[in-house]
Amino acid sequence: MAFKKQELFGLSVDELRHIAQEMGMPAFRGRQLADWMYKQHVWDFSAMTDIAKKDAALFAEKCTVLPKDLTVLAEKTSRDKLTSKLLVRLADGNSIETVGMQHGYGYSVCASSQVGCAMGCVFCASTLEGCVRNLTAAEMLSQVALFQKKLAQTGGRVGNIIIMGSGEPLLNYAETVKFMHLVHQPELYNLGYRNITLSTCGIVDGIENLQREDIPINLAISLHAPTDALREQLMPVNKKYKIQDIMSAADNYAKATGRRVTYEYILIKGVNDAPDTAKKLAKLLSGRLAAVNIIPVNPVKAKGWQRPDSRDVADFGMVLQDRGITATIRKEMGSDIRAACGQLKAAHTPGDIF
Repeated sequence: MAFKKQELFGLSVDELRHIAQEMGMPAFRGRQLADWMYKQHVWDFSAMTDIAKKDAALFAEKCTVLPKDLTVLAEKTSRDKLTSKLLVRLADGNSIETVGMQHGYGYSVCASSQVGCAMGCVFCASTLEGCVRNLTAAEMLSQVALFQKKLAQTGGRVGNIIIMGSGEPLLNYAETVKFMHLVHQPELYNLGYRNITLSTCGIVDGIENLQREDIPINLAISLHAPTDALREQLMPVNKKYKIQDIMSAADNYAKATGRRVTYEYILIKGVNDAPDTAKKLAKLLSGRLAAVNIIPVNPVKAKGWQRPDSRDVADFGMVLQDRGITATIRKEMGSDIRAACGQLKAAHTPGDIF
């Protein structure tokens, strides 16, 4: 049986110190490793110049940096140069997509939490192959690292993380929380919790657990309908987690963290875009610490849904605003490379997505 090397990427500084000591090295080697891996984006032990050659050789013999065999298979950049999408192969041969976006306020990474997704939302490409498996915290962290390494060449940095790629992060709870703690650590990416957004289909017990973590990240809930009857047509998860239960968990989260909850609303022509539906949504959210992010549905070939006319999109938002609900229409980014909301999927070859 082949010797399995210890993966170092995704470990905290304390964990790296412990490994260094177990290998007979001084504890400060752990801090040096963290600096090279997370701050200087060097993933070759032989290039870590302040680590003694004998120690670097021992690390190379017994350890790996990035998760084994993790490889960028393909990269695509949008016409406006503001969005990039990577197709990343994992050690087991599965692949994920991850997206980087340049906004006026900084650079954001949209990270996947699972290979595929089991939620079955009718408008989303991530559900096409179902959920293959959860990602590890290291695999989630590597998505940030790949973009950060590119940005560092021009003095940039990842300023925001959106856990909104493929998968339901609250069904990969432990690894997702570990990932958020890791990016927050000063020795890693030093990202404030308020610069992290987690998007969920409304896994109520997951939201309740997240509230108890006492980390004030931004919570976004994929709602897409103001009534259970309509939501169940779009999101099978609503058969288990009803809207009022989701709202109760979200209200408690907002109260505990002081953070406004964002409700994502994919707008589909002739399905959930009527003015009367907007009125029902406004009534549902009235008096809550909430905002609505309106997202005209993005094209997914296998799904076939159509987006409303721009005038209808604006009218839907106006109905909400007139009733005191904060509502914005999401700026479309990356749809020309199938990197926009609802377009990511678990693809196994570059040709499948590009």
